[in-house]
Amino acid sequence: MAKQFIGELKEGQQVDSVFSVKYKKPPSDYKTKQGSWFSVGLSDMTGEMELRFWGGSDKGSVAKVYSSFKEDDIIRIVGFVRAGREKGRLEIHVNEDTGKLEKAASFNLEDFVPKTKQDIGKMLAEINTTIGSIGNPRTKALLESFFRDKAFVDEFSRAPGGITMHHAYMGGLLEHTLHVVHICKSLLDIHPQLDHDLLLAGAILHDIGKTKEFRVTTNIKQTPDGMLRGHITIGQEMLLERIKAVPDFPEELKLKIAHMMLSHHGNGECGSPVIPAFAEAEAVHYADECDAKIDQHITTKEDPRTEDFRVYSRKLGRPVYLK
Repeated sequence: MAKQFIGELKEGQQVDSVFSVKYKKPPSDYKTKQGSWFSVGLSDMTGEMELRFWGGSDKGSVAKVYSSFKEDDIIRIVGFVRAGREKGRLEIHVNEDTGKLEKAASFNLEDFVPKTKQDIGKMLAEINTTIGSIGNPRTKALLESFFRDKAFVDEFSRAPGGITMHHAYMGGLLEHTLHVVHICKSLLDIHPQLDHDLLLAGAILHDIGKTKEFRVTTNIKQTPDGMLRGHITIGQEMLLERIKAVPDFPEELKLKIAHMMLSHHGNGECGSPVIPAFAEAEAVHYADECDAKIDQHITTKEDPRTEDFRVYSRKLGRPVYLK
């Protein structure tokens, strides 16, 4: 059975394929007739879509189907695509008497979690080369404490840059971090007054909290810690813990790097508890914003799901010109 991908499904299309279960909502009773229904969040490497399972009058039968699978399982769906309640959103609908929803007997995991197209080893090598260029021995020791730790490097290399917003694939965090490093190196050429070591340390470390904010199985999800505290707070905590192990780490340097992490989203509305207070922090903020926004434009243009010359991007909050 050939895999049908969410990003390629069209309204009215028949579906017989496998998908990852991102979430499931308990059955609800119909308002005007006997019986119940439930919804399931589906995902694969091309996107996400909601499924609605329409049961008959036997609520026990619906409950049995609902309990036959769990989050992160791969399930086989036989149904059809129709327009959802929200304009522009499609859903997969499965009728109990004519469709099917069951755990998949076989599947290819690579169909469900997208991966970076870049070489992980080469990207890590460039990060380590950048760390090698750091002159301040305390700053260098701090960075090495992270990137000579195999467990951290494995997490950092596997982590996504997000769930949907930008670099939403395995290796996306490493790829995004390297882009931010590149942008900051260009800013050093333009503004040599910037502190080279401080700026590149901020660029490398700004998103380390995402190693704990997300988890990857058959899909990408936010962890409870990620939801309740977010990667900025988590990342600062990771930073301060590592600094404890670096002898004689300067207090002002600690505060500056922590500030760069706390301020890299720019303002409270975007999740930062403080706004950038010095040039290197401002540079990391705009480098991060620049790479995220450009990635959003590129991915929108690569997968517009329309033949129009423009499409509204939920990520960017505005129309994107596609020509």
